Amino acid sequence: MTTRILLFVAGLVLASSATWADPNIKLMANTSPPYADAKLPEQGLALELVRHVFSRTSHSPEITIENWSRAIEGAELGVYDGLASVWYTDERNQNLHFSEPYISSKLIIVKLRARRGGLRNLQDLAGRRLGVRSDYAYGIDFESIPNLTLVKENHLIQNLLNLLNGSVDLVIGDQRTMAMQINEYLGDQRSKFEVVSLELPQRERHVALHRDFAAHKEVIADFNKALAGARSDGSYDAIINKWDERYGGIK
Repeated sequence: MTTRILLFVAGLVLASSATWADPNIKLMANTSPPYADAKLPEQGLALELVRHVFSRTSHSPEITIENWSRAIEGAELGVYDGLASVWYTDERNQNLHFSEPYISSKLIIVKLRARRGGLRNLQDLAGRRLGVRSDYAYGIDFESIPNLTLVKENHLIQNLLNLLNGSVDLVIGDQRTMAMQINEYLGDQRSKFEVVSLELPQRERHVALHRDFAAHKEVIADFNKALAGARSDGSYDAIINKWDERYGGIK
């Protein structure tokens, strides 16, 4: 009898350990093509990377795509266990435990090729009209630039159309998003756009789990280890290169 009880207890411990090691992780991502979009293959570059990395662990997250306000609110309230694609901020770090960055987003500024004049630094934006997205955190102190007018739109394509019709002088955005939208919607006018030679901050995307999620440290540690493995064996670069070749670039 004692032996049977010990075996039964051992079985419970093993089952409990297995459940803890492979929690039912619910992640949310906001629609942000080409990084996350239900309409794209593999639901976008970032989500393909996240699933690929997690496939090398014992965790199988369920990822839902929503708008940004619902994504961040859901994670903070604990409706979701975390976010699949999020930028780090000190404020978010209070509630969320961040992974190592798994992809960098390069910001660029574009102008019409026909318009002369370049930019040497951010202060050269003074007196210009800059197309920006209303819900985008650029990590740039625009308020320090004199007489800069920010023309806000909900979508990058609206900013690009404003550039073509003369409503703005310049447009700032993510390089991959810019290339994708010009390629898909303005392909016949692609040659009209030119990237300004100005170094801007890069933004890095992370997986972040709510600190109330019991196994948040262990899951993130597993993700980080698997990410390093994917980088070293070439599978990480293969996914990145596939997406970058799909949409090309802007010169």
